Amino acid sequence: MRLANNMLSQRTALVDISALRSANPDHWMRATAIRALTLDAVAAANSGHSGMPMGMADAATVLFEKHLKFDAKAPHWPDRDRFILSAGHGSMLLYSLLYLTGNPDITLDQLRAFRQWGAKTAGHPEYGHAAGIETTTGPLGQGIATAVGFAMAEEIQRAQFGRKIVDHHTYVIAGDGCLMEGVSQEAIGLAGRHQLGRLIVLWDNNNITIDGTVDLSDRTDQVARFKASGWHVQEIDGHDPAAIDAALTAAKASKRPSMIACKTHIALGHAAQDTSKGHGALTDAAQLAAAKAAYGWPGGAFEVPTEVKAQWEAIGTRGAAEHSAWAGRLAALPAAKRAEFERRYALEVPKKLASTIRALKKQVSDTTPKVATRKSSEMVLEVVNPIMAETVGGSADLTGSNNTKTGDLGMFDIENRKGRYIYWGIREHGMAAAMNGMALHGGMRPYGGTFMAFTDYARPAMRLAALMRIPSVFVMTHDSIGLGEDGPTHQPVEHLAISRATPNTWVFRPCDTVETAEAWELALSTKQTPSVLSLTRQNVQTLRTEHKTRNLTAQGAYVLAEATGKRQAILIATGSEVEIAMAARAALEAQGIGTRVVSMPCMELFAEQDESYRKKVLPAGPVRVGVEASVRQGWDRWLLGERGREAKAGFVGMEGFGASAPAEVLYEKFGITAQAVAEKVKSLL
Repeated sequence: MRLANNMLSQRTALVDISALRSANPDHWMRATAIRALTLDAVAAANSGHSGMPMGMADAATVLFEKHLKFDAKAPHWPDRDRFILSAGHGSMLLYSLLYLTGNPDITLDQLRAFRQWGAKTAGHPEYGHAAGIETTTGPLGQGIATAVGFAMAEEIQRAQFGRKIVDHHTYVIAGDGCLMEGVSQEAIGLAGRHQLGRLIVLWDNNNITIDGTVDLSDRTDQVARFKASGWHVQEIDGHDPAAIDAALTAAKASKRPSMIACKTHIALGHAAQDTSKGHGALTDAAQLAAAKAAYGWPGGAFEVPTEVKAQWEAIGTRGAAEHSAWAGRLAALPAAKRAEFERRYALEVPKKLASTIRALKKQVSDTTPKVATRKSSEMVLEVVNPIMAETVGGSADLTGSNNTKTGDLGMFDIENRKGRYIYWGIREHGMAAAMNGMALHGGMRPYGGTFMAFTDYARPAMRLAALMRIPSVFVMTHDSIGLGEDGPTHQPVEHLAISRATPNTWVFRPCDTVETAEAWELALSTKQTPSVLSLTRQNVQTLRTEHKTRNLTAQGAYVLAEATGKRQAILIATGSEVEIAMAARAALEAQGIGTRVVSMPCMELFAEQDESYRKKVLPAGPVRVGVEASVRQGWDRWLLGERGREAKAGFVGMEGFGASAPAEVLYEKFGITAQAVAEKVKSLL
């Protein structure tokens, strides 16, 4: 204990803990409840990150006590302020706040079970584990980027429903790591450009990363950076409650997004204060006891004095009156407007959606247009967006190529908050993260476009959408070598496999406008699954010429064309290659080889079908050949599994990267042709 106290006195030479305690004793004890619970939980788990919650406890306490609009007993209240812990490694800050304020999901037992199997208190905050966790964070930068979408959603809905129903802020705590990640600049630039004045970021300016001090790897003037991006910026002592309060008040008064640089000490009051060791798990019992003694904190592990807990619970009920008043205002809305608000937040689709999709399918089957599926997607959006005012579209500077804008949307901008189309600029990652924020905010159905190859840029946010089980829609056009002359830098070959390998993701690769319409219907109807729409640049024929009211894409795969004689081969294809499979079928049938064509627009949905249906589509016996202008990875389940055999299975697709040439030349040179498919079948018979 003596050694621990000596180390503590050296590390805190520049921080007078006793002065902090005496200057604001009630505040100090409330903030110290966060520090003590953090130390206890990390010690119990022998794992975690102690330093950030200990350093930012003062800022969080002032925020929750005096500024955050919330009702702890009603954490799903639509007009609550959102609090996002971008520095998700400091999850015990959030868990402590939720427990202290009386959130029903986070009990003391949950804190004791921090980072353990089945606990709601995961190592990093996970959306869906407990109410009050607004988004999953941990991958640094994601929180601040997602927050931009939260703030945009608030602006749009305030314009649509009025301030009496939607009028709240989005608060973020971000660390040095969040601001080093490149996505943070995409987010900062977007927020500044659109003057998202309801977005307030508190930067934990502690100058420490895992490897050491920040200057080991960075010299960015963050204050100047935010100012240059159009933000309102303040610099304060992050341990002075009066300064924190004043800064938050000023930030709320600004019409620009705000960044408050909070100069803090990581692991405040601990022997590891102001060191990289303070970032991680502080589990030494003597050092823990010394820190609590310095804090003046009574009691044992996980013990919070009754009066301190009561003060925090009072903070948790502070918003109950405003919540009740808001509920009265919602009830006073005209019945149709109130029903629309509630429908959107329940993620229920309008009753008109199914009939609208059916009508479009019928029209397409009758007129058989030959268009790229990116154009097909636009045709769908043209009829869907007018009846679903919760959709918000956009593109990462590829609007004309992605076909994501329809005439009714209007551009979201400073002077038009009702606009539902966002020009994201060349910011695929920031776009995808902000889309997630809109979906998480509630009452929104975001979709955004770029080229399929550039899912690489959006990938971290796409993965989080799947992990969080939210229905963001990623419109990915130019989906193969079929894009032609732009060459292998833009031609995706591995990206379908990457997307399909992601759990809880629907990857749609429709063959024509009918399948595209069905894919959109599914993507806009799900409540828990993000979708990737993989769409062509080149024109494709309408293959679904016989109108069916049923959504066949919902089955994942189905028989598009049956063998006319004895079935000897099954061709399984997706997207633009279904047309090739149909041509190969015609050639094989002409030679007396009965051939079935299976269109497989969504492998994930086909995998969810019962065994009897899958067996009906892919029976044992016939030769199977998969056809797709991508790598084979992921295909063997359908070629070798599901009653298939290696000796009777083949694949026609890509084995490496593409090249720069016209699309038709590329298909011929890479051997993705009807003739090649027919020859592959015959070689296996």
